[in-house]
Amino acid sequence: MKRKLSLLLSLLMIFTMFTACSKQGAGTETSNSDVIKIGVFEPLTGENGGGGLQELDGIKYANKMYPEVLGKKIELVIVDNKSDKGEATTAVTRLIEKDKVVAIIGSYGSGVSIAAGDIIKNAKIPAMGASCTNPMVTQGNEYYFRACFLDPFQGRVMANYALQQGAKTAAVIMQNGDDYSVGLGNFFIDAFKELTNDPNCIVDVSEFQVNDTDFNAILTNIKAKNPDVIFAPSSATTAPLIIKQARALGIKSLIMGGDTWENPSVIEVAGADAEGIVLSTFFDENDPATEEAKKFVEGYKKELAGKEPIIPAVAALGYDAYLLVRDAIERAGSTNGEAIKDALKATKDFEGVTGIINFTEEGDADKNIAVIKTVKGGQFVYIDTVEVK
Repeated sequence: MKRKLSLLLSLLMIFTMFTACSKQGAGTETSNSDVIKIGVFEPLTGENGGGGLQELDGIKYANKMYPEVLGKKIELVIVDNKSDKGEATTAVTRLIEKDKVVAIIGSYGSGVSIAAGDIIKNAKIPAMGASCTNPMVTQGNEYYFRACFLDPFQGRVMANYALQQGAKTAAVIMQNGDDYSVGLGNFFIDAFKELTNDPNCIVDVSEFQVNDTDFNAILTNIKAKNPDVIFAPSSATTAPLIIKQARALGIKSLIMGGDTWENPSVIEVAGADAEGIVLSTFFDENDPATEEAKKFVEGYKKELAGKEPIIPAVAALGYDAYLLVRDAIERAGSTNGEAIKDALKATKDFEGVTGIINFTEEGDADKNIAVIKTVKGGQFVYIDTVEVK
């Protein structure tokens, strides 16, 4: 009888342990751990690898400056989504199921962020995008937030700038299948038509395929139509090729892009042809908007130590994304996914590097300010800070 009772008690103990472990899944308390794990999925290789590494550096620096929450060390679990939508879903699944992260930061590139969205929503793990600007990233997903402005706003900023420069016609070049490129391109088109009050102001819309490197056919067609501006939202890998080939064909139009163009590789590859290009971005180190921004600029300049001539805006956003997640965990007093998500929704006047941050119902940072830069003397140079209401 004693042997049977002992066996029964042993079975009960095993069952209890198994049940406890099974409840330790995504979105639940992990307070017994010595560390709190936050996942980071970024493109560290592939077409968007340069921007992903810049963003990751900002996240790492934030972790260095604020290494703890709830009295525990924050461990960053970093995975490479390889600039690929399929890899993005694999990376996020690993973070949730294998690494048991309590929140996720990422990703540079709207397409990979959108691809991972359903996995994040179904797992009920809160995610914080840094620079993924396409509206679809957060739409219908209460667990996805972001620290940046959106492409409808960015497209309008650049259309308004083109108009201010006297442009009456524009050509647009987009990457087929790239949510960021196609989205921003179309938002620019809509805004430019509205601002010029001319439905024929867009003289050409062209699309290229991923990994294309020869844009001469597209640009030859555009040259014949002689637009005042060319708007080509694309990756930092593709942008300098478009710029160089356009100038080689003798195209004199103002060439413009979006936030992805603020990358040293654009200038390095395009060389002197990059002079005079114009882009929109999120942040300028010479105009810190908050006390946190001033502290960040001073410290991060030392951290870069000549690695890059200016602080990349996406590094500042990566820093903000980390701080927003950490702040939410602190206010929630918990690592439970629902509690962190609710704390993020309740964020009020958070002082970030890129400004004061509140979230809309969709989980987007309520931002209406952008920075416009050009390239002069082989450097990105500030032009203006633009507010669009």
